[in-house]
Amino acid sequence: MKALMIGATGATGKDLVDVLLQDPDYTKVVAFVRRSSGRSDPKLVEVVTDFDQLEAVSDSIRGDVWFSCLGTTLKAAGSKERQRQIDYEIPAKFAEIARRNGVSKAVVLSAYGASATSKVFYSRLKGGLDDHVAELGFEQCIIFRPGMLQRKDTDRLGERITNGVLKVVNGLGLIRKFRPLPTSILAEKMARAPKVLAPGKHFIELDRIFAF
Repeated sequence: MKALMIGATGATGKDLVDVLLQDPDYTKVVAFVRRSSGRSDPKLVEVVTDFDQLEAVSDSIRGDVWFSCLGTTLKAAGSKERQRQIDYEIPAKFAEIARRNGVSKAVVLSAYGASATSKVFYSRLKGGLDDHVAELGFEQCIIFRPGMLQRKDTDRLGERITNGVLKVVNGLGLIRKFRPLPTSILAEKMARAPKVLAPGKHFIELDRIFAF
């Protein structure tokens, strides 16, 4: 399969690229990036992209399965408008082009609690994107909604504290479904999903991810 990716430079995205390159079922990995990573691999093609002008690279958005790990925080984005552009508008536009070009499978990294009707801005963004992609008519649409992610060498203080608390609580056998999910494991599950799931829409919620 030829895989397409956006969000390849984030924590989960980097791990997913590694998994896809090592998986013989994926013959080519096309990553759309703002700037080249400098990485070299026979299976990897990086398309330097102005994400505000996706139509300019539309001819490259052709393959078998599209993966989206694109996302940011409000702090990093600087404003809700910019976060909406990154978390909703860019992946929504990419999905539309991919579907138009005959890509049949979509795998999207969303978030726990995502809902288009949520009162929480971030959850509403993610839920809106989930609904939009699911309605585009991909033969197979897989939405992952994990909880707290365990990133390698994270520099987010709040994330480190929360992960630490959850580990202690989970060690006592409480709320195990909320235990931190390493991005490396999430990447493996995302790569595996389009190979083992049936056609149709699949929402992989938090309580199913660890058992998937």
